[in-house]
Amino acid sequence: MSEQDFLSNHQPLVFSQMKKNVEHGRIAHAYLFEGEQGTGKHQLSLWLAKRLFCQQVRENNPCEKCANCRRIAEGEHPNIRVIRPDGQSIKVDQIRQLQQEFTKKGFEKGRQIFVLQEAEKLNTSAANSLLKFLEEPDGDVLFILETQNLGKIIPTIQSRCQIIHFYPLSSEKIKQQLEENGFSKENAKLLVSLTNSYQKAVEISQDEWFNCAKDVVLKWFNYLNKKDSQAFVYVQKNLLAIGKEKEQQQRILLFLLTLFQERRDEQLQAQLSVLSSNQAMELILQAQKKLAANVSFQNVVEQLSLRILFD
Repeated sequence: MSEQDFLSNHQPLVFSQMKKNVEHGRIAHAYLFEGEQGTGKHQLSLWLAKRLFCQQVRENNPCEKCANCRRIAEGEHPNIRVIRPDGQSIKVDQIRQLQQEFTKKGFEKGRQIFVLQEAEKLNTSAANSLLKFLEEPDGDVLFILETQNLGKIIPTIQSRCQIIHFYPLSSEKIKQQLEENGFSKENAKLLVSLTNSYQKAVEISQDEWFNCAKDVVLKWFNYLNKKDSQAFVYVQKNLLAIGKEKEQQQRILLFLLTLFQERRDEQLQAQLSVLSSNQAMELILQAQKKLAANVSFQNVVEQLSLRILFD
C-alpha cells in the first residue's frame, strides 16, 4: 500500500491538512509527528519528502515514478537523512554528524530534509544539540520528528515544532489492513484483540508463542463450546504450559473471549440463541478481573472451565 493510500484510509484529516499546506506553500521548518506506532507518521514523512522533490506532481500528489520519488522510496536521495536510535537512544554524535553532513557539498541543490524516528529516545546531549540545530539551521531545511511519546520530548523542542497529532487506528481498520496483507480473518481478529497498532500486530504474529497459543486455545474453546468435560483436563495437560507469564495468561483469556464473540456473531446471523455464548463471555470477563487481582492463573482457568461447562 502506498503512503497516499494508507494516509487517505487511516489519517484522512491529517493528510488533507498537510496536502493543503503544501499546495499553498505553508510548510513549517520543523514538524513533530505524534502518535502510536503504526498510525502513519513515517508514511507522512515519506509522502511529504516525495511531494516536495517530485518532478511530475499530479493532483497535488507525488507521481511515485520519477527519479526523485524512486530514490526517496529506496532511501537513496542525498538531500534526505533518516536518523534512527543507535541502540537504546539517539546519541549526540548522531546529531553532530548530521550537522557536519549538512555543511558539506554532497547535497543536491534545494531543500534538505531530516527525519528523526523515535525522537523520544533522544538523550539529553542529543536533544540539546538538536535544539541548537533547529534554532540555527543555516539554510533551506525541514525537520520531521516522529514520536510515540510526546511527553518525553523536551518543551523547548516542542515549542519550535508544529505538532501534528495522529489518531489511533480503529480495530476494524487494523483488521482490514492485516487481511489486505495476507493474514487470515481468524488471525487478524485475534491480533486486534491484543493491540491497536498494526506494526505491533505484525510483530506479535511473528512470535512463536502466539502461533502455538492460538492453536491450543482454539482446542480449549472447542471443548468448552461443545460442553465437553475434556475442557477441564485440557487445562491441566496443555493450557498451563503456555501460560507461565502474566502477559501470556492475559492473552489466553483475550483469545478465548474473541472466539466466543465470533461464535455469538455466527449465532446471530443464523438467528440462533446467543444465551450460552453471552454467558461464556461474561464469565471470561469475570475471569480477567480475577487474574488482574492476582488470583492464580490455574485457579482462574479451572474455575472458568467448570462454570462454562456446568453453569
